[in-house]
Amino acid sequence: MSSDLSASRGQVRPVEVDRSSPVPLYFQVATRLQELIEQGEIGVGARIENEVDLAERLGVSRPTTRRAIQYLVERGMLVRKRGVGTQVVHPKVRRPVELSSLYDDLVAGDRAPRTEVLELKVVPAPDEVAAALEIPAGTEVTWIERLRYAGGEPLALMHNAIPLTVLTPTREDLAERGLYELLRRAGHVPRIATQIIGARSASAVEARTLEEKRGASLLTMTRTAWDASGRALEYGSHLYRASRYSFELNLSAH
Repeated sequence: MSSDLSASRGQVRPVEVDRSSPVPLYFQVATRLQELIEQGEIGVGARIENEVDLAERLGVSRPTTRRAIQYLVERGMLVRKRGVGTQVVHPKVRRPVELSSLYDDLVAGDRAPRTEVLELKVVPAPDEVAAALEIPAGTEVTWIERLRYAGGEPLALMHNAIPLTVLTPTREDLAERGLYELLRRAGHVPRIATQIIGARSASAVEARTLEEKRGASLLTMTRTAWDASGRALEYGSHLYRASRYSFELNLSAH
């Protein structure tokens, strides 16, 4: 379906929502909004109408609309201001990263990956994880903490949550193979993902685990992956040593 989306500077072109698509509705809405901002059809300083009105226009639920807006807030394209609403801050260049696992990347680069499984247990999903996996809060998931080595050095501290209905890996599985390989072997191929890349300083525990100095710079990556049917497969929150790792981005001009 298509609906007109309004901002304080007038009408913009319709937003298309395809309910037959495996792409989550919130991601469709967020992607279209991002395109309109990047193209200048929603200008800097423009206000996005409130969630209730926007949800009604799009014919989607308010939680779906809220998540789409939050997706863009987290990427710095929108900002919420008390008494003003949600405004466009500035457009950002999108930088897609290839959908692959760290293990796959290290194998491809002949970096001799090795994995130490620090934790493997079933826990109720925290609210943030449940929202990312689109499951009710408190639903049990497999929680995994791993330390990934490359060439004999610790490289990344990785945390993942997997729905119990998707995969129940063993410590041996996780030590010998990458998570995405295990998902593929179980018939769940990651096809779509949202990913946030950032940076922060290491805590004392993180620095000790990664053999870095306390306060050292770490790259952060949070990802949720879906299969072709739109089913959420995994949530990941990873930390990488900035002194040993970088994300390579392929950009193009249009």
